[in-house]
Amino acid sequence: MMRWFFSLLFLGLLGAVRALSIAGSRLLVVLEDAAEREQYSVFLGDLEGRGFHITTESPKSESLSLFKHGERAYDHVVLFPGKSKGLGPALTASLLLDFMKKEGNILLALSSERNIATSVQSLLLELDIHVPSDKGALVVDHFNYDSTSAADKHDVLLLPFPDAVRPDVKNYFAGNGLIAVPRAVGQTLGNESPLIAPILRAPSTAYSYNPKDEADIVEDPFAVGTQLNLVSAMQAHNSARLTVVGSAEMLQNKWFSEKATLAGKAVKTANRDFAEKLSRWTFKESGVLKVGKLVHYLDEGVSKKINTSVAIPENNPKIYRIKSDVSFAVEISEYDKDHFVPFVPPRGDAVQLEFSMLSPFYRLNLSPLSQTANSTIFGTSFKTPDQHGIFNFRINYRRPFLTNIDEKRQVTVRHFAHDEWPRSWQISGAWVWIAGVWITVAGWVAFVAVWLWSAPAEKSAKKTQ
Repeated sequence: MMRWFFSLLFLGLLGAVRALSIAGSRLLVVLEDAAEREQYSVFLGDLEGRGFHITTESPKSESLSLFKHGERAYDHVVLFPGKSKGLGPALTASLLLDFMKKEGNILLALSSERNIATSVQSLLLELDIHVPSDKGALVVDHFNYDSTSAADKHDVLLLPFPDAVRPDVKNYFAGNGLIAVPRAVGQTLGNESPLIAPILRAPSTAYSYNPKDEADIVEDPFAVGTQLNLVSAMQAHNSARLTVVGSAEMLQNKWFSEKATLAGKAVKTANRDFAEKLSRWTFKESGVLKVGKLVHYLDEGVSKKINTSVAIPENNPKIYRIKSDVSFAVEISEYDKDHFVPFVPPRGDAVQLEFSMLSPFYRLNLSPLSQTANSTIFGTSFKTPDQHGIFNFRINYRRPFLTNIDEKRQVTVRHFAHDEWPRSWQISGAWVWIAGVWITVAGWVAFVAVWLWSAPAEKSAKKTQ
């Protein structure tokens, strides 16, 4: 009996420490100096409390490797800044990119007081994220700064939580209070890549500045105002995530509940809350979409009966006929911390269905039909086009801060069979021609009858003697 009790207790403990991330619990923390781990103990402790198994390694460690037997050795990586310009052979730019190609997630922290490693610079350039080339460049603001710790240099910014840039983008980083961003390295993002997005922008009064410059006036700054990003994000096509934090110091213990002063008012920093939201998104504890059932079928009035008590018919035919009424339905869930919930698109946005051959014939908004305990069922109905060939039902949903959905189902659309065309008497427009045919037939029969019954009279022969 006791053996069963301890077995159940052990299984319960295993379930209690399960990572909340849907991508896995193996987390690598890269710190050049192991003594610095204590400075980030609260941040790392919060990660352990959420079920992550943390491995701390030096970038120069001979045992460090992101891969084992061709597969990821870790699910997530946190890179803290070091003093040297190199991260060693295990953390080159190409290996970090390969790690992301295998759906690994990276949280990258920078510091203006330390060198940005060459491999990190190469990685950011590959992703079209740009940072200042000179060491010591930081973001200053003479209006939004902490007058307690940065009364002279104005290099500790106090900023509110980021709001959603657009109403059709979900905001996973909202909160209350002010975020302290000390001595941050500003980043600029390329304009051509839809994969990168800002999370925390600098105020319009901020600019990038290097204190080593002796000039009082910055004539050619790296970037100014909202061009500067203090925290940036990149999500690849395979939904691997990379977050660039311009200030590693903002993740340290001293700023998690630090008292600061903004415009003469005492405030308490909310860095711990922001760090939690940031790490949750980076390590796929939020903003993760999953597709459940995906069905399409001939619409025979079933779509009007779909609700929470009537199941969607699971018949996905391989062949449809042109000009047929078709219904489509898909089940989408969103992962929220530790469970799936029904997905609700942001305001003004919609999941779309493409019915395409080489290019879409239809692009239709999917309407929510019903909800279950952990998913939303979206659907629509349409008529197949008057074109035969190979078509695809496709959902290609890509939005900032949400994992990508790209689902495709292939079907054949055929012509009418020879016995499926309507008979001539069913077409009202043909009645005139049908009547003409039968009138001609009737006239011909009448003519033949009259001709047969109207034979010429016989002539009497003359009798001659």
